[in-house]
Amino acid sequence: MASSDLFKTLLYTVNNLLQQQKYKTALAVVKGFRNGAVYGAKIRAPHALVMTFLFRSGSLREKFRAIAQATYTHSRNLACFVFTYKGLQALQQRLQGKTLQSHSFLAACVGGWLINMYLLSRILFALSRLGVEKGFIPQPKKDPFPLFATLVWGIVLWLFEYHPHTLQPSLQSSMNYLYHDSNTWHDISDFLIYNKPKTN
Repeated sequence: MASSDLFKTLLYTVNNLLQQQKYKTALAVVKGFRNGAVYGAKIRAPHALVMTFLFRSGSLREKFRAIAQATYTHSRNLACFVFTYKGLQALQQRLQGKTLQSHSFLAACVGGWLINMYLLSRILFALSRLGVEKGFIPQPKKDPFPLFATLVWGIVLWLFEYHPHTLQPSLQSSMNYLYHDSNTWHDISDFLIYNKPKTN
């Protein structure tokens, strides 16, 4: 069998697998991971490029290494969060036999507890520390950051799933790409390479 025939057979087999309804939920989690990685890189790479060349010293090689590391870290974190969120939603739905509003909240709470990457949470946490240092608030007995991350992620994804009109349009668009677009594909091209089918 020629390599061309082998490739066609492999492509047919993969595309056939992608059409099987029994694998749809698991494949949506995998595509969610892919969308998280792609979106994380698209968002972080330009930002890291600008910030590195504006504010970082060092050789050109060190700057490019810093850009690659920041892009990789953000892409990995977002991919892992989407994978965790979609996976836990699917698990809850399978265990309970139906989808409940609490599923998105709980899945995002766990993901937020495990992976928190946004600046607002870090700023608020720093302000809380400052409040403790200045004596405005008492020293907590336990680190409050995991609880804060849990609630922030739980609330934002519950809002997105059940009240999306309340969120800023750019946030809605990002979340649609990450969490809803990963539920749809037709073949390997829009499962792995492109997010949506190419239009001519």
